[in-house]
Amino acid sequence: MRDPGRKARLISFLTDLFQSLAQLENLCKQLYETTDTTTRLQAEKALVEFTNSPDCLSKCQLLLERGSSSYSQLLAATCLTKLVSRTNNPLPLEQRIDIRNYVLNYLATRPKLATFVTQALIQLYARITKLGWFDCQKDDYVFRNAITDVTRFLQDSVEYCIIGVTILSQLTNEINQVSATAFLIEADTTHPLTKHRKIASSFRDSSLFDIFTLSCNLLKQASGKNLNLNDESQHGLLMQLLKLTHNCLNFDFIGTSTDESSDDLCTVQIPTSWRSAFLDSSTLQLFFDLYHSIPPSFSPLVLSCLVQIASVRRSLFNNAERAKFLSHLVDGVKRILENPQSLSDPNNYHEFCRLLARLKSNYQLGELVKVENYPEVIRLIANFTVTSLQVCL
Repeated sequence: MRDPGRKARLISFLTDLFQSLAQLENLCKQLYETTDTTTRLQAEKALVEFTNSPDCLSKCQLLLERGSSSYSQLLAATCLTKLVSRTNNPLPLEQRIDIRNYVLNYLATRPKLATFVTQALIQLYARITKLGWFDCQKDDYVFRNAITDVTRFLQDSVEYCIIGVTILSQLTNEINQVSATAFLIEADTTHPLTKHRKIASSFRDSSLFDIFTLSCNLLKQASGKNLNLNDESQHGLLMQLLKLTHNCLNFDFIGTSTDESSDDLCTVQIPTSWRSAFLDSSTLQLFFDLYHSIPPSFSPLVLSCLVQIASVRRSLFNNAERAKFLSHLVDGVKRILENPQSLSDPNNYHEFCRLLARLKSNYQLGELVKVENYPEVIRLIANFTVTSLQVCL
């Protein structure tokens, strides 16, 4: 027997639901668009209450599906990130897997999202992955398949490839950061960094080298295709690839987060398993070639990568390997000094000075003087120094 009131109750429920969504969208506009401080504070308070409400998860999905503004999508992504990050009453594993899969599908089917929405969703993916790094389902670590997750993006158009690369870059950065999630991943706040280090170490050992290798290979492919950097999407892809590579090289490999004030004295503790990449001279050559072939706006990131490469720990090589590596490094520095036009850019100048400082601190004078082009290089460095001082004066 049909319930005559069922249809009415359903209509009433849907009406209330859509009214609630409309109210949320209005609050988003008030939060992000209004110039009135009181209105913004009221909207912020209401949205905080929404984040703590029991139906937040379902309404976030509805906002993503039916929201008419980018601000409502941003709200949904931000609220979901808070939900997956909470330590009290955490979401079940199945729900977190569903959210992860939903985010990937959402990004894959909506290429025209506002940049800040895409970034918020990628941040959500990275947070879920980090916090669930040790979670198992049927003996499978379900959050450790980042490269597989982004493969479909990397095999698609440039726009999708950017999303895939950004996902890997954000994930690497998220796992490397202590402050963002150290107190979220362990309820025992007397040892807030313990699990963070376990996650970072596991990520380093299981995934980071594969991500670095993938990034370098994509850079080689991109540099070999004569990219049109006046094209916004191709420009964005190269920038994201360089950021990803830098995040890999800048990873805190042994958990010793150095003080920024000692930046130019530190050594990059590259794992022994990465030796092959640094014994291959094409890795180093890739970045020197990129420096000379791309616009100055990209060069600081390229030089930042070279700074990290020049700082790899000495024990990664034997004496003969280190001498060969140093020779390639000095040749690259010489080439930059012989074509100094890009060094007029302040950011390039700064990064190049860091490169010279790392070269000085990481290699002994006895090793440097044995390099074939040492006399010419030291002359060029001296001229560069004098010119720099004259400009300063």
